[in-house]
Formats: sequence, structure tokens, C-alpha cells
Amino acid sequence: MLEVKGLSVSYGQHRALEGASLKVGRGEIVVILGANGAGKSTLLKAVSGICEGRATGAITMQGREILGLAANKIVDEGIALVPEGRGVFADLSVAENLRLGAHAPRARDEEAGNLERVLRLFPKLQERSKQIVRTMSGGEQQMVAIGRAMMSNPALLTLDEPSLGLSPLLCKELFQALKVVRDTGIGILLVEQNAKQSLAIADRGYLLENGHIIHEGRAQDLRNDPAVQAAYLGGSGRGSVPRHATATAVAVSSAAPLPQRATGISPESIAAAALAALPPPPARSASPTPHPAASPRPRPASAPASQSPPPARPVQSSTPPMRGTADTLLGGLSLSDIVAEASRASRAEHGTAMPSAPPRGHSTVPPSYPASPSLEMGNSQDRLKSVLKEIEEAAARARAWRHDPNRN
Repeated sequence: MLEVKGLSVSYGQHRALEGASLKVGRGEIVVILGANGAGKSTLLKAVSGICEGRATGAITMQGREILGLAANKIVDEGIALVPEGRGVFADLSVAENLRLGAHAPRARDEEAGNLERVLRLFPKLQERSKQIVRTMSGGEQQMVAIGRAMMSNPALLTLDEPSLGLSPLLCKELFQALKVVRDTGIGILLVEQNAKQSLAIADRGYLLENGHIIHEGRAQDLRNDPAVQAAYLGGSGRGSVPRHATATAVAVSSAAPLPQRATGISPESIAAAALAALPPPPARSASPTPHPAASPRPRPASAPASQSPPPARPVQSSTPPMRGTADTLLGGLSLSDIVAEASRASRAEHGTAMPSAPPRGHSTVPPSYPASPSLEMGNSQDRLKSVLKEIEEAAARARAWRHDPNRN
């Protein structure tokens, strides 16, 4: 019925099609698969006589050359196009759109029979015959577009991306309707990116890539082709990992134990190392050591300068000192107090608290150590940076307090 031989189409210097050849028989569904820009729509436009580029080659319909004919003359030869985007008359009713499809001379004598066939195929169009098309859903508008094309009494129906914008349920209904159209003896040339459903109803198919038809065959063979599965059906295809290799990798990964997350050293060990590097406090008269978080109290005016205050006494903490570190640091502050101050600062800034100090002699966080945003980072390096930052801030506050002239 339709035969295309060596069709080439150029838009200026751009060659959209190069030597494309295909055939469509009566009562046959032929699908053209390809990526965007491969030349699929250009091929349909050239067959329908609406291509704006320069076309060369040969296109025959039932043995008659049609390349170069006007679009209305090609409709008279029995080819009807359902363009991408439907192309319906949105401000007209359903009935008016269908009547316009019967304007071709070959369809005028068969208008009543064609209308009955369309309404039998799409019963909803009879229910909505007076409805303005722009108020209909996308699936209903696609029914109007296909029905209008069928009103021209075609021998070949060409469709450009008919499932575009439709829901999966409507797509399924659309392709089932195309099978019914095929059963009436009308040939269908289908451009579609929904390869799975189009190949399910098609008899044959062509693969179009960069303007060239690179492969053709029966639809069933294309569905089982690894290259087609990889490119259009989401299958494994060529270059994928073999199944036996995947199974081996799964077996090896399940047999090998997962690496345990490194817990790192404890925060108090980091604090001890950071504070030990600080210079010793300058020599001065001993005075009672208030808590760093307490507000400084001014020296009483009545107290003589030569009076010696009682010796400094370290602040007691409920957390025992860590092994290998002094009980008091920085003018009487214990290491636990420094860590507690860092925890209070973190809680004020982030709304979270650091975990309590580990028991004496433990230098690593036990497996049941409670999670904390400041410690439980993605890896030990981020965790170390976070803890060091808190320790540096606590040490800075301790130094500021130690050199405060107004403290007791």
C-alpha cells in the first residue's frame, strides 16, 4: 500500500532524513521507534505532504507517486494524519470536528458510515457530541483527533506520538482502540516513544537513528532484541552486567561481614590534648575559683590588697577525672567542667547536648554510646572536626575568664 524508498529531507544545511525506506501494508500496524530529533516526525510530514524541508526520493501510495503533492491531494489518496499535539479545532464542538474530517471528496459519500464507525469505536464522543473540544480532557481530545482523521475514509492512518500527555490508563485504551482500527482494514503508521505498548500491538517496526533507518523487523523480534530492550524498553541489553556476575557479587557481599564504623577517641581525650598545649596561667595571687559559667563578681572595696585569700579549691564534678590527666586544669577547672561547658554551649547553639563522659579508663566510645548530632557525623573525620571546634570554643572561654581582671 504505502512504500517509501530512499527518502531524504533537508532543512537548509541540516539533513533530517537520509535514504529512509519502509513499507506499510493494508490492515498492518507499523511502528517507528527513535529518540527525539531522529527524524520520525519529519518522515510522517513528508508522507502527509506538509514537510517544509526539501524532500527527495520516492513515496508511493497504492502504486501512485505522491511525493510533492499538496496535502489535500494526499488526503484524497487515502492518507490521514493525526499530528503531534492532536491539532483539533478547540473552539468547535465534537460533532463539528468530525464533520470537518469528512470534507475530502472521497469521504463525502461515506460520511454516515464513517461516523457510525467512529462512534462505535469511541462511544464517549457520541455522549459529548455537543461539547466544546477545549473543555475536554487530553484523552478525549485524542479520540476526537483520531475520529476526525477516520472520517476522511482513509486507507492509511498516520499518528505522531498519540499517547503524548496521556495517563497510563488512557494510553492502554488508546492502543486497544488502534488495534480495533487495524481490524477494520485500515493500515497504521505509528510514531511513538512508548515502545513497550506500541510494539505490543504492532506487526512490524523500524528503528530510526540520526536520520537513518538502522534496523527493521517483526515487532516480536524487536521486543526480544537486547539492543532494543536496552534503548527503548528499559531491559538489560548489551553492555549490562551478566546475571551470573550479579549473583556472584551478591553472594560475595553477603558472605563478607560489613565493616564496623570507627568510633574514634573519646571527646575528653581530645580535650586533654587540646588543653595541655595551652600556656600556663601567669603567676598571681591565689583566689577562689568560680565556675566559668557563673557571672564574675567585683572585688569588695573594703578588702585590703595585701590580704591573702584562702587557697584555691577545685570545683567538684560528678564525672571522675580521666586516667593520665590532671584533676584540675586552667586555674582550678577540672577537665569534666570544660567538657560540660562545651556541652552547654553546643546545646545553646544547636539545641542538643553532648553525651556524658565515658567511665574512667575508657578511651573509645562504647557501642551503646547515645547518638548526638555533634558527634554522630557521617564519618570519623567530620566527628573529630566537630569535637575539636567545641573544645576550642570552651578553651577560648576559659582563657577569657582566667584573664578577666574583675573575677574573684
